[in-house]
Amino acid sequence: MSRSRRIRRSLLAAAAIPLVAIPIATPALAVAAVGATRTYAAESGPGYGYGGSAESYGGAYGGGIVDPYRQSLGTSTATVDSEPATDAESTGVVLINTAVGYGSAQGAGTGLTITGDGIVVTNHHVVEGATSITVTDPSTGETYAATVLGYDDVRDVAVLQLEDASGLSTVATDRDAATQGEEVTAVGNAEGQGSLSAADGTVTDPSTAITVNNEDGTASDLSDLIQTDADVVSGDSGGALLDEDGEVIGMNVAATSGSAEISGYAIPIDTVLDIAAQILAGEESGDVEIGGSAAALGVQVDTTRSTLVVGVVEDGAAEAAGVTAGSTITSVGGTAVASIEDITSVLGSHEPGEEISLSWTDAAGEAHTTTVTLGEGPVA
Repeated sequence: MSRSRRIRRSLLAAAAIPLVAIPIATPALAVAAVGATRTYAAESGPGYGYGGSAESYGGAYGGGIVDPYRQSLGTSTATVDSEPATDAESTGVVLINTAVGYGSAQGAGTGLTITGDGIVVTNHHVVEGATSITVTDPSTGETYAATVLGYDDVRDVAVLQLEDASGLSTVATDRDAATQGEEVTAVGNAEGQGSLSAADGTVTDPSTAITVNNEDGTASDLSDLIQTDADVVSGDSGGALLDEDGEVIGMNVAATSGSAEISGYAIPIDTVLDIAAQILAGEESGDVEIGGSAAALGVQVDTTRSTLVVGVVEDGAAEAAGVTAGSTITSVGGTAVASIEDITSVLGSHEPGEEISLSWTDAAGEAHTTTVTLGEGPVA
């Protein structure tokens, strides 16, 4: 699988990555997720009202909570060997773009098409926190809106459904275990460039474990990963690890930084497909969650000043009800609320599309109560 031509370029570790690197093995070596490169349009603002953890959701864009996407790994000393992926290497591999924080940021990663009607697998961290997801088939240039059918955040796998998709090319897979020294090629949306790149390498460990930091500052372990010396970089997460026959044996998930040589890590495709089958069967058990988005009220609340509304999301539930900046939310679903944590706690027990009561006092001091239909918030 050696190539006659290589493209070598300096690698600058992206300042916007979903998981912060932490040391493993040696103090000089760190591992980080390599997908969903993030670009921010504005500084962090007030917390949004939608279901989930107040720290990771309601306060993720303000209230003094550090946004891990902004933490830089610094500059790597590594160089990257890659070239544009061939048509054969690109078959079934798609480009994923996300909007994060209702347009305050954008992300880019990769996915693998496993059915012709638009079922795509990727890493959970590629779509986590997304308020909208689009997927582009680079072979046709067609772009589709996507929804999350379910995910396993422990093993970092998510399943997407592309809207109105049919006749898509799919990846060929090989469920056999990787072997030491096997030649491989990592294919993905490197650096979120909007096209597929391919990097050759070999399997250096067919089953290994790494540790990464989550967005909330806790550490997580990923085990039973395929380690390679292919130059996997930011944006490649969710992409293909191909064997010599051009079949997918793994899904890219992480890479080292802070050293002269890059090591890439991939989840075995056997694991990915088993999780996808469970999600498609609607079986929520263990670490597998069905559905992706939290219920959303669509308000921006000043996290330092009770439930004061400083903005509303366009076309959201709150805007439809007539809530405006300067209002104060007093109850959600019949439960009195006094903080963004209270709002997210109530919304966490509801689903998008549910109707619940909403009460607020407007800027003039007039009280209102109405019924709203909850929208979809970011992917959990």
